[in-house]
Amino acid sequence: MLPRDQDPIVAVATAPGRGAVGIVRVSGRALAPLAQALCGQVLKARYATYTPFLDAAGQPIDQGLALYFAAPHSYTGEDVLELQAHGGPVVLQMLVQRCLEVAQGPAAVADGLDASEGSNPHPLLPGLRLAEPGEFTRRAFLNDKLDLAQAEAVADLIDAGTQAAARSAARSLQGEFSARIDALAQRLLHLRMLVEATLDFPEEEIDFLQKADALGQLRGIVAALNDVLAQTRQGVLLREGLRVVIAGQPNVGKSSLLNALAGQEVAIVTPVAGTTRDRIEQALQIEGVPLHVVDTAGLREAHEAADEVERIGIRRSWEAIRSADAVLFVRDLSRMGQSDYDRADAAILAKLREHGVDESRMLAVFNKADAPAVESAAKSAWASSGALPVSAKSGQGLPELKHALLERAGWQGLPEGVAIARTRHLQALQRCAQHLAFAQAQLVGASPALDLLAEELRLAHQALGDITGQLSADDLLGVIFSSFCIGK
Repeated sequence: MLPRDQDPIVAVATAPGRGAVGIVRVSGRALAPLAQALCGQVLKARYATYTPFLDAAGQPIDQGLALYFAAPHSYTGEDVLELQAHGGPVVLQMLVQRCLEVAQGPAAVADGLDASEGSNPHPLLPGLRLAEPGEFTRRAFLNDKLDLAQAEAVADLIDAGTQAAARSAARSLQGEFSARIDALAQRLLHLRMLVEATLDFPEEEIDFLQKADALGQLRGIVAALNDVLAQTRQGVLLREGLRVVIAGQPNVGKSSLLNALAGQEVAIVTPVAGTTRDRIEQALQIEGVPLHVVDTAGLREAHEAADEVERIGIRRSWEAIRSADAVLFVRDLSRMGQSDYDRADAAILAKLREHGVDESRMLAVFNKADAPAVESAAKSAWASSGALPVSAKSGQGLPELKHALLERAGWQGLPEGVAIARTRHLQALQRCAQHLAFAQAQLVGASPALDLLAEELRLAHQALGDITGQLSADDLLGVIFSSFCIGK
């Protein structure tokens, strides 16, 4: 633990703005004197005390509830003091200032000095400072109140955009995801011990690995890891969602399709080609999975654009397409068979493939399926192509389109036990799987290199440790906790 991680800290723990209740949180060692000075009485641990919060002259700044949690029975594992006051920003800042004043002395606060500069010869809480983003949860992790995956779940629960994501984040916060990782790590540790024993005692006649069925154990670990990987992919999708870009020629109904998916008019729709000039993004959810749907300017050659504004919009459309998880290639069923239109569609399709949009990322959609002008030849074309016929106007085909989007994302429904996860977790599990595959190749060989086997198992074990934070570097912790809100 770095020296800075042992400083007492204070922050407003509620969101900026006005509200009925606001909370000021303090964490550190030996906070009882600070609590007594602020509240004018000794607080009983783990009880809510209705009390005035006093300024330097003993006059109330406000009155509310004070809660004192003595270490280690607190969120951070240190002493924690929470002052629940009225939620005005001025009142809360006055309480923060009063905490600093009591801790460091009035002169230190007035002069903007740190407690370490010694303005007050007898400060109640030396070194008290404003908390950085995520620092309370970082303390909880450093004091073994949470592992790293649980700490990340705190932020994920706060940021959850759907009910399914919130429930999954709560499961992860309760330790369900960590328990699966720990179970894998324990099995892997046992196998590592067998391999190390064989390396340490090569003269023994008993083949430790064969007797203990090391290969069978490794295969069992790989099977369990694959199950965790599958659920982790679902958890990542629940947290991060799917970025979907709607692309196609001008006036094929892209904006109408966005409005139909969103269930409201978020994009302007007119008969004029090229109405959409810039990207329009709308967040929505399907079966609890968040989707970020982007409507783009109609795609055509730059020289065909009406003006420079449309050309910029087309360029931004291609930028959005490159970063998309899925692309809805929208075609106008009522215009199919027109030579100019078909040639332009073919050119767009070729360019999509040039930009790396393969079949796994593209979903072809034939819009205006209910238009009277749709010929039977066009209907047979969609039937043979495997594209989805829809009508943004009537809603025909939208349920099938939503289901196809989830399938394209790899969503398999919401089975019980899916915990929220991050791309970082998925990458660590994939590294673990790769090292286990190398280890398995050594075991099935005629003459296994036990030193290489031991190293691959060690690296696989380390990848699992990266998830829960057992082997995390300080720079990784800095990146993770910097994304938290202040006060959490």
